[in-house]
Amino acid sequence: MSDVVRTKILVVEDDKAIRELIHIFLEKSGIEPFVAISAEAGLEILKNQEISIVITDVELPGMNGLELTKIIRHNYKADVIIMTGYSLNYSIEDAMARGASDLIIKPIRLEDLLLRINVVLKKRTEKQENCRKMEELTHLTTRDDLTGLFNTRQFYKHIAQEVDRSNRYFRPLTLILMDIDNFKSLNDTYGHLFGDKILSGIGEIIKSAIRMQDTAYRYAGDEFTIILPETELEMAISVAERVRHAVEYETQALSYPKPLKVTVSIGVVEYLTDEEIKSFVHRADSAMYTSKNKGRNKISIGPVLSQPV
Repeated sequence: MSDVVRTKILVVEDDKAIRELIHIFLEKSGIEPFVAISAEAGLEILKNQEISIVITDVELPGMNGLELTKIIRHNYKADVIIMTGYSLNYSIEDAMARGASDLIIKPIRLEDLLLRINVVLKKRTEKQENCRKMEELTHLTTRDDLTGLFNTRQFYKHIAQEVDRSNRYFRPLTLILMDIDNFKSLNDTYGHLFGDKILSGIGEIIKSAIRMQDTAYRYAGDEFTIILPETELEMAISVAERVRHAVEYETQALSYPKPLKVTVSIGVVEYLTDEEIKSFVHRADSAMYTSKNKGRNKISIGPVLSQPV
């Protein structure tokens, strides 16, 4: 059995002879065809199949082809080719205004139909490739290459949004800031490749330890931060402890065959109403350094009042 995935095309046509003719032709052309005698029946097929193109007549019993096209445009990823025998009543501009990709006039030449299908499929492929490239570009500009976490630019963009939301709706917001203990010594002793391995591993640990609503960032060098919306201080401390514990025990596997105990010092702060972002981040940073001064591998809560920067 062939593993080649065939393009799926749905033909919505109430004329049995035309419907069967197109069905047979598409099948012989290597396409997997589906047929429906009405727009309503076609929509049922769209719910259960990944259809690439819908070929629909304008005149249908019940909902017409233009109404069907509008629904497909708003709810499905399929392209639409409209068929009509009324060449004076419809134009390609009319069809495209309704969301169609092409218009073909009856009587249909099957070779011409296949040509139109191939053009639409080519445009679909180009569009998908452009979307993929845009996603890659977005990832490169918003993510840290090494850890896959958001970068510092995104941190300040997101925290500004969350601070605004916290002030506007009086919702809790907390921030975790952490630093790898003795990271410079690890780098100097075992080399930068080993250091990168630890950074990447901690990034994965953080991603797996936080909740869906939280966002994590590589803040700078060996520092990481987590924004926790809708989260009060006590819950944020629980998240911080989960991360601290995971780093302490899971990084030992990263340093095999000489297991090293890599730890992080963590600061946790809750946002104060109308506090400036600079003060909010500074309090988290102060709390993190309190953890380091207490012997590292600890969690400290930031001062309630903002400190001078």
